Amino acid sequence: MLYAMYQTAADMMLPVRLWATAAGQTLSNGGGSPTPDSWRAASALCEMTTRATLSHRRPSFGITEVPYGNQTVAVREEEVFATPFGTLLRFAKVGVPPQPKVLLVAPLSGHFATLLRDTVRVLLPDHDVHITDWANARDVGIWNGRFGFDEYVEHLIKFLEVMGPGAHVIAVCQPCVQALAAVAIMAEDDNPAQPASMTLMAGPIDTRVSPTKVNELAMGKPISWFEQNLIHRVPLRYPGATRRVYPGFIQLTAFMSMNAERHIKAQADLYKHLAKGETEQADTIKAFYDEYFAVLDLTAEFYLETVQWVFQEHRLPKGELEWKGRRVDPKAIRRTALFTIEGERDDICALGQTVAAHDLCSSLRPYRKKHYMQAGVGHYGVFSGRRWANQIYPLVRNTILANE
Repeated sequence: MLYAMYQTAADMMLPVRLWATAAGQTLSNGGGSPTPDSWRAASALCEMTTRATLSHRRPSFGITEVPYGNQTVAVREEEVFATPFGTLLRFAKVGVPPQPKVLLVAPLSGHFATLLRDTVRVLLPDHDVHITDWANARDVGIWNGRFGFDEYVEHLIKFLEVMGPGAHVIAVCQPCVQALAAVAIMAEDDNPAQPASMTLMAGPIDTRVSPTKVNELAMGKPISWFEQNLIHRVPLRYPGATRRVYPGFIQLTAFMSMNAERHIKAQADLYKHLAKGETEQADTIKAFYDEYFAVLDLTAEFYLETVQWVFQEHRLPKGELEWKGRRVDPKAIRRTALFTIEGERDDICALGQTVAAHDLCSSLRPYRKKHYMQAGVGHYGVFSGRRWANQIYPLVRNTILANE
């Protein structure tokens, strides 16, 4: 019922947003007796009303070219392999010789893979970048079956096999657990496509270490509470009708409530910038929230299994995680170099949670393992922004080159 109520409210707001869009366009053209400042203030109010909505479609990556050497080369997106639940998307550079292949594993946590747009843009000049482009569960018919923790890991293994031997994995945030599990299974099977290196960035390998507010929320209720209160069925109007999902709009609400004052201030600042005609400052805020307000639904099984297995039962660090009935053993990893990265001010995945992977991968020689803590950054600063580009990325690049 909650999903249907949300959709009804969104439908009712549509005429209001359309009116605000038309009014804003009229006001932005100027004219009439009011002062220019009054016109801008009214236009700003209309634009804020127009923007008061969520998107359920993946935004564009918008990466059409990239610097290469002393020139700029065109970039085109290629679907290398696809299932109903996810696509192996490659950012192909026109006329560039072979480069190290990288699988960038995007989180499946309420936002689209475009959340890693800046990560992709920084990696592209030196690497053949592929990304896991996950589908919105509300658009996947129930006849396509389930998509849980096991299926996520299965997708990573398949994607790496399609890319071929010698690829490198970079996992960001939540899927660090699944990436480590996939590499461990491939190592145990002596899979020729097991990656040459694995970089885990701000991921919840062991959330028993320095629990954050996110970890405490996951531990505060039994898994039955999450299933009864957060899982809903997709309305009949969508391709995934009746599929049980954790709606993206609920996850976004939870994230925003954790930092409500910051988001309220950001919207107030946006209005002020629009009203004053400060386009550049306004565009920066709008770009962030255009991405932040683009949400996707997670399948119920993936969400519930992740909460229970990763955040409540800590199965991986306790040696109890299984994949399709097989115990996942990170000690089987001997050929894949490990690099872990954490942010000093990360309030989602605290210091110590990612570096815990080193103890689990005990068969790796010391020279094949390294860790880095970036001072002064929070969660998103680990994989986006100035410090990612200037301080963290060079270390990631060196790790990949050292293991080519």
